[in-house]
Amino acid sequence: MSKVSVIIPNYKGIDFIRDCLDSLKAQTYKDFEIIVADNLSDDGSADIVEKEYPDVKLIRLSQNFGFSRAINEGLKVSRAEFVLLLNNDTKAHERLIEKLVETMETDERIFSVASKMLQMYAPEKIDGAGDLYCALGWAFARGKDKSKDRYSKRQNVFAACGGAALYRRRVLEEIGWFDEFHFAYLEDVDIGYRARIMGYRNVYEPEAVVYHAGSGVSGSRHNDFKVRLSARNNMYIIMKNMPTLQIILNLPFLLIGFGVKAVFFILTGHGRAYLSGIKRGYLLCREGRKYPYSASNFKNYVQIQLELYLNTIKRFTDLL
Repeated sequence: MSKVSVIIPNYKGIDFIRDCLDSLKAQTYKDFEIIVADNLSDDGSADIVEKEYPDVKLIRLSQNFGFSRAINEGLKVSRAEFVLLLNNDTKAHERLIEKLVETMETDERIFSVASKMLQMYAPEKIDGAGDLYCALGWAFARGKDKSKDRYSKRQNVFAACGGAALYRRRVLEEIGWFDEFHFAYLEDVDIGYRARIMGYRNVYEPEAVVYHAGSGVSGSRHNDFKVRLSARNNMYIIMKNMPTLQIILNLPFLLIGFGVKAVFFILTGHGRAYLSGIKRGYLLCREGRKYPYSASNFKNYVQIQLELYLNTIKRFTDLL
């Protein structure tokens, strides 16, 4: 049994899947298997995996179930101690898995290890250095568009970006797998949030490098599909993970955060998609599952709340 299972959700990844899989062949770390979970792609990318990469386990799903379901289907056939999630539009540096595993093994309380994601078509710029979440209800990538020479120290982050992150399977079994209500976007913040509630750490490792095309299937950084789903899932994360008292405490910040985003997307032509997402998020909050509150985790909630305030300051500092 391999120590690491690499799970790659795939949907119409014909332009990227070869480069992604070839980069894994060149890894210095060898104790891993590769699982591709395909969401009924009609572009031939799943056929490429089947014909050209016989060592890869290919799961063909009956429809496009989304990112979260694809991950969970991969988890069902994996038994590895660690799980590496990798977007299909990435190319891994040859020491990616080695560095992620090294960091994970430094502390049993680490749930996930985030990689240093560089922009594939502008590799001098950072795509993300771990994810943060703030009291405004915003999740954001650290270091987005900054120089690749920055963010060079290992440190705790709120969550790891699921585009290239290593997860500890034991903790996944404890807190639950990826929430399929999300379909796509922010499912990584949600699972990182749950781990934080239980007292686990999410860590960023700068020496674990991956190149990311970004929006390889969905299109540009802001499009109606992404805006609608992200707005919906933002609402759901708050309802699911914050106890009622914490929601009340953050309500003034949340109203500001959602209001600012509404204005931004209206001005950029995505206002209808954003407001539709908010409405769908409200409905999802009524259908979704609340993460159970336990008084034994009270100190973790306090620490998270303080971090939400701190990350709000960081977000505005980054924008200046």
